[in-house]
Amino acid sequence: MHLRATVFDMDGLLIDSEVLWHVAELEIFGELGVPLEEADRSTKGMYVDEVVRYWHGRYPWSGPTPEEVVARLLGRVGDLIEERGRLLPGAERAIEMARERGPVALASSTPRPLIHRALDHFGLRENFSVIRSADAEDFGKPHPAVFLSAARELRVTPTDCLVFEDSALGVIAARAARMRVVAVPAASDAALPEFALADLVLASLADLDVPWWDEAFGR
Repeated sequence: MHLRATVFDMDGLLIDSEVLWHVAELEIFGELGVPLEEADRSTKGMYVDEVVRYWHGRYPWSGPTPEEVVARLLGRVGDLIEERGRLLPGAERAIEMARERGPVALASSTPRPLIHRALDHFGLRENFSVIRSADAEDFGKPHPAVFLSAARELRVTPTDCLVFEDSALGVIAARAARMRVVAVPAASDAALPEFALADLVLASLADLDVPWWDEAFGR
């Protein structure tokens, strides 16, 4: 069965922003007394509200509410993306090749206002006919809701979609949605067993070649 549409994650896949999320978390959670370590990425791929609840449940703080901490994190990440962010190798080419083969969506755990801020900073927003955030879903990744909503808005069946993901939780979500998956994990995550669920695992989007695209989309 040939594919008809493509769905991209954003943070850590198109934009080198996962490290910036971690910088913001170290800063803000550190101020609240959460002993977050430099190497701790246990919440990678989770929705920001879930991240805050996760750490608040383990190290309850006084002062700002979880909602206020979420707002602080989102503002800081947006600032860092505009100050230090960069597109990852092959990102623009992958989006271009996807658009040549069918409709393209973005489905991210990042809240919609920050998605728009990041995409606008890099001039990418107009490349996506659908933009979905997990903030509009009852459950975040690894639940497949955000991917299923993207397929519904694209007006294609989930099995006709190809997902690009960098996180283990995202791969699980895409497979649960019955979509094909190309995983592009960070080197530090590549050994995680969840990536064995992907149809293809790459070190970089720049490694994706045209013959693979043509075979997947029946060209």
